[in-house]
Amino acid sequence: MKKIIVIGGGIGGLCTTLMLQKNGDDVQLFEAAAQIKAVGAGIGVGSNALAALYETGVGEQIEQRGNPLHEMIFQNEQGVQLNKMNFTKFAQEFGLNSFTIHRADLHHVLYQSIKPNTIHLNKRCFDFKQTKTGVEVYFDDSTQVEGDIIIAADGIHSVFRNKLIPHAKTRYAGYTCWRGVVETDDHRFTKQTSYELWGRAGRIGIVPLKGKQVYWFACVNGKPNDPKYKNRTPMDVAQIFSSFPEHITQLIRLTKEDELLHHDIYDLKPLNQFVYGRIVLLGDAAHATTPNMGQGAGQALEDAIVFVKSLNKEKDLHKAFNRYENKRIKRTKKIIKMSRNIGIGAQLENPFAIAIRNKLFPYVPSAILLQKFKYLLNIDLS
Repeated sequence: MKKIIVIGGGIGGLCTTLMLQKNGDDVQLFEAAAQIKAVGAGIGVGSNALAALYETGVGEQIEQRGNPLHEMIFQNEQGVQLNKMNFTKFAQEFGLNSFTIHRADLHHVLYQSIKPNTIHLNKRCFDFKQTKTGVEVYFDDSTQVEGDIIIAADGIHSVFRNKLIPHAKTRYAGYTCWRGVVETDDHRFTKQTSYELWGRAGRIGIVPLKGKQVYWFACVNGKPNDPKYKNRTPMDVAQIFSSFPEHITQLIRLTKEDELLHHDIYDLKPLNQFVYGRIVLLGDAAHATTPNMGQGAGQALEDAIVFVKSLNKEKDLHKAFNRYENKRIKRTKKIIKMSRNIGIGAQLENPFAIAIRNKLFPYVPSAILLQKFKYLLNIDLS
């Protein structure tokens, strides 16, 4: 039996561990943090990701904790509709809804489904070495572990990718983002509809979660690590978007100061290889993307399913690795490119360019928008 080591307790690492255990493999997960804790707010679970979660056996639990999303509406900064997409057609075609869920809930379901004594905390990997028979992994507490296969699910700043492919670079997307989750009774935020408002100041997204919770994000263009956007309060962020409708910025003001999240947005220039010897890059370590399509978690979940099924279908390890790469590289490349381009269009700040976009966008048939997103959901996980 192969001994498989997973590095990283994010969604990709947890899902891979769970799938390997269902497969009967010997697997252990090592996480740098002192506890498995979701960093983030709301998250989109497209029907492709939900299909992957059903493969792991937790799909029903996710549906119970999540909120079905039926449509997405695009507006200008005055709240005037520019276009919309109806996701119910996808639900009819693929048999599964798209959902929104708090990232902590998704993490919790995956974590609780993994067998006890599988996850090891406070294990920060700082180096590794491949041998003829496996891979040795070294932790900063002076311990080490050896496995036949290493799943590097250690995120966009992956220790494994940085050493294996030193020329692989993360790319700043050109904008920074604040996020938060609040509770509201405002009837203007219908529970099955998400919104994006695009203006000269930036962009705001509104995503309903279960119950009265609403997840929001707000993005503005700026330099990476820009000091003028450091340590902003919810009131400060709301002020940046003062030209937007009051009920939209009110969500930002309702956010508790210690729960306000802020990150510059990066992606990873697409790679042509995910497997290096016995080390397999997975999730953001392999294909970090901007969040404009809500596919970061979904693609990590797909990776996990396809990788484990590749091990099942191919007795030869190298053939299994090749199958994983063949099914994942082209798809994730396309999603990285699509997501980056959406961000460029949504983050326009030149008044002339914005006027042209807002004039033309309403004439784009909703069917064309849906067709582009259909690519995401039409996934073969076999």
